[in-house]
Amino acid sequence: MIDATIRAVLRDVLGLSEERVAAFRSETPLFGALPELDSMAVAGLLTEIEERLGILIEDDEVDGEMLETFGALVRFATAKAAG
Repeated sequence: MIDATIRAVLRDVLGLSEERVAAFRSETPLFGALPELDSMAVAGLLTEIEERLGILIEDDEVDGEMLETFGALVRFATAKAAG
């Protein structure tokens, strides 16, 4: 479920196509690899993840590692949602 939510957020916030997001694998690079995901887009992306998953992402939790790959972002969100 969280995997699908993260895919939907990437699609909706970054304006990516359904096909492109569906092709993302755990090792698919995100930040630095997707031109749509720049530093300005990160805030919107994280806010949307917070809203859809009902979690709070603290500023000090945000780093390049959590945004490095699709899998890293899903693992981060899964851990936060588990509480």
